[in-house]
Amino acid sequence: MSATDFRSLCEQVLAHLAARSLRLVTVESCTGGMICAALTDIAGSSSVIEGGFVTYSNALKSSAAGVPVDTLVRYGAVSEETARAMAEGALCHAADATVAVSVTGIAGPDGGSADKPVGTVCFGLAVFPGKAISERHIFSGDRAAVRNATVRHALEMVLKV
Repeated sequence: MSATDFRSLCEQVLAHLAARSLRLVTVESCTGGMICAALTDIAGSSSVIEGGFVTYSNALKSSAAGVPVDTLVRYGAVSEETARAMAEGALCHAADATVAVSVTGIAGPDGGSADKPVGTVCFGLAVFPGKAISERHIFSGDRAAVRNATVRHALEMVLKV
């Protein structure tokens, strides 16, 4: 995706949220804040962006985003269950947010396993009140490619709200 196409996607997300009077919060692990940064790079984004959490550690996923410790222990940080809990928790911790998107994954080059190879990313999307979904994808390429693909997919998920 070209830089122009990527910026257009971000603008579409912002317009989509504004047209529906929605406010977005992001909860990011493997992208380290790239989703929120891409959106807030566009002037006027503050009308629909509540903010973002970067929750790289399990401790912060639990304390800042409200992921139950039991979920992290049972399913691991990179799981649909954790991604969904990250998004749901963010809605509880960001007072004015009505939509949350979360990502947690293994961008590489290390950290993969047979069950969760490098490139595995889990996404969560929660909409107030009480609707949440999750997805799991495996992206190819190096660390930058996995992170960029993750950001694009998360933005595309928000467009489906």
